[in-house]
Amino acid sequence: MTAITILVDAFVTALEVPRSEVNESLEYNSHKQWDSTAHMILIAQLENDFEVMFDIDDIIDMSSFTKAKEILTKYNESISF
Repeated sequence: MTAITILVDAFVTALEVPRSEVNESLEYNSHKQWDSTAHMILIAQLENDFEVMFDIDDIIDMSSFTKAKEILTKYNESISF
């Protein structure tokens, strides 16, 4: 499975949205499903799926699908999106 597929699947699972709604324009609080609770579920899902542990600043900064890709790349440079 590719990194982008894993990332999209994490958003689908955590936010309980269709795959079609997970794209570059998806941002925190811009979608009714992405609230503070779903955000923490997403963080846990990403940490589990990508075997990383985010620091608090990155958890706060993860405000969009695009930002999630950027932050994950910071933790593992071999991840390619």
